[in-house]
Amino acid sequence: MAFDKDLKNYYIQQISYIREQNLYKQEKQIQSPQFASIDVEYPKGVNKDGIINICSNNYLGLSNHPEVIKAAKDTLDSRGYGMSSVRFICGTQDIHVDLENKMSLFLGMDDTILYSSAFDANLGIFEALLDEDCAIFTDSLNHASIIDGTRLCKAKKIRYANNDMDDLQLKLEEEKDFRIKLIVTDGVFSMDGIVAHVDKICELAKMYKALVMVDDSHATGFIGKTGRGTHELHNVMGEVDIISTTFGKALGGASGGCISGRQEIIEILRQKSRPYLFSNSISPVVVGGVLKVMSMIMESTERRDKLEINSEFWKKGLREAGFILTNTGSPIVPVMLFNAKLAQEFSTDLYKEGVYAIGFFYPVVPKGKARIRTQISAAHEKEHLEKALDAFIRVGKKYDILGRTREEILDRFPISTSL
Repeated sequence: MAFDKDLKNYYIQQISYIREQNLYKQEKQIQSPQFASIDVEYPKGVNKDGIINICSNNYLGLSNHPEVIKAAKDTLDSRGYGMSSVRFICGTQDIHVDLENKMSLFLGMDDTILYSSAFDANLGIFEALLDEDCAIFTDSLNHASIIDGTRLCKAKKIRYANNDMDDLQLKLEEEKDFRIKLIVTDGVFSMDGIVAHVDKICELAKMYKALVMVDDSHATGFIGKTGRGTHELHNVMGEVDIISTTFGKALGGASGGCISGRQEIIEILRQKSRPYLFSNSISPVVVGGVLKVMSMIMESTERRDKLEINSEFWKKGLREAGFILTNTGSPIVPVMLFNAKLAQEFSTDLYKEGVYAIGFFYPVVPKGKARIRTQISAAHEKEHLEKALDAFIRVGKKYDILGRTREEILDRFPISTSL
């Protein structure tokens, strides 16, 4: 057996080092469905009437919606639990095609292909479309799935500074002779809540004859006037060539994802994309739930509109209290603390106050940029947000960071321990 004492000690030392650097991630168990208020293993002294969840991707509050649950149960009865196969063998049901058609209609694209996760979608696209004669221009803060997906591809990878159109144009000019050029960006950057300049990217793409791909996982369902995403927000529907997105956030919160795009691109993916060809089809239960979600959000923008109101209320309250926020244009609202240990202790104190919000630190975010990433939901009522805001203020006063600059916070919590 290769896993001997020395190898075991090697991994133990790595884990110990992670703990020593205040970078250890501790998972908490939720004992209820996902919602604005959740049941957990309650800290001593906390009332057992639910802890406010302020860090979930449940943007539209549909993860526990009774109509979505009923649709999933009905599909379980009519189509079964799982497909036990990949799509091209015997894993395609009529409802898989229905969902692909509905996503294409909603996003304004030619066609759609389903994946078992949005991560798999991003892993499967670049290798299938591009080779060594091609170049990928990727935003420096793109999601890990995009980074990993591009690593599988032989195309040249060129990173440009986050949301910096001047830098992107400079890189496009330098590498303009590649046969195929693909610009890829997150629509909303998940750690900061910043919305990409998709309209300006499309302008540059026209100038340099490049394709545009947007990962709208943190936008589909609620960004834009009718929730179609960042291409709707920036009035460039029809100009983006490829959109990848997830069903695991606003669209029910279960699992699965898809890529929507030009007809020919989707057809190539059906023939060559390895995660599609070699992974089981999405469970019928999930497909049934997502179909119901799509019908709901295409009929009404009520939840999207409520989310926008909640988000603005939350940002205003935090700013007025004296917290440092990123320049967010979405329901993702990071509260910047800079020090990893502080972020963890702040999160622990919020938990004791009845608020569930997780500290983010390296390697999830860059060193020295630790934070509490809060995320607002349409499931939140004003009393949820008011209670959570009061808790943030009490904990902020405890650490004396309200109204402080980044430099002042780091004076109290030095950079040497703020990985």
